[in-house]
Amino acid sequence: MRTFIKSWIPQCLRILGSPCRLFHGCNRLFTSQIISYYDSINQCKKELPEYFNFASDVLDEWSQLEKVGKQRANPAFWWVNDEGEEVKWSFEELGFLSRKAANILSEACGLQRGDRVIVVLPRVPEWWLLYIACMRTGIVFISGTSQLTTKDILYRLQTSKAKCIITNDTLAPAVESVIPDCQFLKSKLIVAKGSRDGWLNLKELFAVASADHKCVKTRSQDPMIIGFTSGSTGFPKMVVQSHSSYGIGFATSGRYWMNLTPSDIMWNTSDTGWAKSSWSSVFAPWICGSCVFVHNMPQFKPEVIAQTLSRYPITTFCTVPTAYSMLVQHDLSRYKFMSLKHCVSGGEPLNPEVMAKWKIQTGVDIHEGYGQTETVAICANMKGMKIKPGSLGKPVPPYDVQIVDDHGAILPAGEEGNIAVRVKPTRPFCMFSEYLDNPEKTAASVRGNFYVTGDRGIMCEEGYVWFVGRADDIINSSGYRIGPFEVESALIQHPAVSEVAVVSSPDPVRGEVVKAFIVLAPAYVSHDPEKLTHELQQYVKKVTAPYKYPRKVEFVQDLPKTATGKIKRKVLRNKEWGRL
Repeated sequence: MRTFIKSWIPQCLRILGSPCRLFHGCNRLFTSQIISYYDSINQCKKELPEYFNFASDVLDEWSQLEKVGKQRANPAFWWVNDEGEEVKWSFEELGFLSRKAANILSEACGLQRGDRVIVVLPRVPEWWLLYIACMRTGIVFISGTSQLTTKDILYRLQTSKAKCIITNDTLAPAVESVIPDCQFLKSKLIVAKGSRDGWLNLKELFAVASADHKCVKTRSQDPMIIGFTSGSTGFPKMVVQSHSSYGIGFATSGRYWMNLTPSDIMWNTSDTGWAKSSWSSVFAPWICGSCVFVHNMPQFKPEVIAQTLSRYPITTFCTVPTAYSMLVQHDLSRYKFMSLKHCVSGGEPLNPEVMAKWKIQTGVDIHEGYGQTETVAICANMKGMKIKPGSLGKPVPPYDVQIVDDHGAILPAGEEGNIAVRVKPTRPFCMFSEYLDNPEKTAASVRGNFYVTGDRGIMCEEGYVWFVGRADDIINSSGYRIGPFEVESALIQHPAVSEVAVVSSPDPVRGEVVKAFIVLAPAYVSHDPEKLTHELQQYVKKVTAPYKYPRKVEFVQDLPKTATGKIKRKVLRNKEWGRL
């Protein structure tokens, strides 16, 4: 079995490192290569190793290649901030430092294999070291965004039964206020320059920690991380991912969707609290031997993004569609992105208008992808594929993606239904293990032979998947089902619209109607609101089916967003319906 592991990286490079000419314009050959690779894992148990650990079997292998001169000179990790500070680590340095962190978790924090730790930190280098340290020790890593409230922290500590929490000075008081109600919490570790009463200090412990650590032997299906994911009702669920599901599962999307090789430098703007950070700032780039680039930005600023892309040799860029929308409104012609050659997006639908503007201004296509905390990339516009603006691309092997009805029956091309992944008779290894301590939700996610994502979509005759909306976002007005994305796509084409978010709004006659929250372009701010509303409504009627036009329009100065620029449509919807 160890022979399989030792040959895993060279095997990946042989299969995934094939030059683009092999599949450019010939998706059949491209897809068959990937399917062949994953079939060997899915169908033959001996090909999916019984034991797998990303730290020892991938990162340490890259470190060995580095030592013998077979790995490119790029750093493995490159971090900067607005104050001019910079950190660069090779794979060897990453291994050295993460072993020290592993010893701190095991010794000073008293954690054992299988214990759970919650890490609530911004984009600081320690987050990556602690992530790898948890892999090395078999400790289950739970990441949280720095935007968590005291109530959020309490819920996560109680629900996960975490024995340790790691955070900074900013959130330490919130943690301290809930400690009396957290019976499982045994230790607290702070990432700060100074000490704090009752807390272990990571910096101080690092100074004396040993770098001599032997990685534990984890089984492929052992839990590696837990992600909290929200639904339309109830509290966030705990999604369990195994060492192999994320550790091996990103090989295809890393190479073919993100187009990564050992010579690439990838910058993903996702907040550390979101699953996309694991996708594009840990597993996908490092599985391909690429450099993970990080800019510790407290807030999303288009000018900082543009300056960073211009200043540093970033080859691959990933951010959410809302961020791309904000960037194309910035004067990008002032900048030269000399190294940028590939862009990807995910997290929410990408408007074709934004994609077209980005292409005009930068000369680079945006390759949209789609997935969930429960999966790796499900669909994507792979490198070499024909991009159909507005689509999520095609299913990514090994997933068999179909559009199904509420009973799990496959629907014909062109018919709207649930975006679903086949999990019977064989469940893809790169799927979540379960919703922890919630067997009812786990069972309810499967209908017939399919895992149902909770998203609505359409598959065309050519196999491209088109997003309609979250099942709970669909607007049902007088019996007409309206997806918010198609209304947003229509509105964003009008020169008056800078940003837009569409949600349902209560109506005494129709039950609910379409409402658009619009941020105006500077040139239209002084226009008469009533006349502009009418103009926009008429415009939507011409661009798409008339019944989809927004019967309500509200002009706002900005839209609620996450730290990474993703629009919080749920906040707007709850406001409309008066829910707290």
